[in-house]
Parts: sequence; C-alpha cells; structure tokens
Amino acid sequence: MIWKIYILYSKIHKRTYVGCSQNIANRLKTHNEGKVTSTKRFIPWKVIYTEEAGTYADARKKEKYYKSSAGRRKMKAIFDELKLNK
Repeated sequence: MIWKIYILYSKIHKRTYVGCSQNIANRLKTHNEGKVTSTKRFIPWKVIYTEEAGTYADARKKEKYYKSSAGRRKMKAIFDELKLNK
C-alpha cells in the first residue's frame, strides 16, 4: 500500500496537524474519536490536503518538511487557496 501525507484542520480551534498513513479515512476517524493524544483537545478535524509519498520513509521525510518553516509557508499557500485564513 502507498503511504500518504495528510493535513488536518480544526475550524473551531484554527489548528492544523500533519501526519502520514496508509489509510487516511481510518486515521481521521481515530483522530476524531479522541484516541490521539496530540489532537484530542482540538476535535473535530477534517482532511484539507493529501499527498502520495510512496514508502514510509518518504512519507516521514515529507511530514517533517511540512513541520519545518518552509513547509509551513507551503501550508499557508494551501490555506490561502482553500480560503481557510479568511
């Protein structure tokens, strides 16, 4: 199975979360059920962006990129396109 990067957004809390998974639908369900310590305080989440990465190593590398300053700038561009900052 192919690994994917996903960006979640909590509209109520104006927060984002970046992760990787092979099954984003199941992972989103886990986040929204409060089973992930780092995201349970900001429920509900919705997937706003996905990107295929191939291998787990590639997915982790891309996930770390989105958590860097350059990656946050790219996420801001995604948000502007989706009009999440307005």
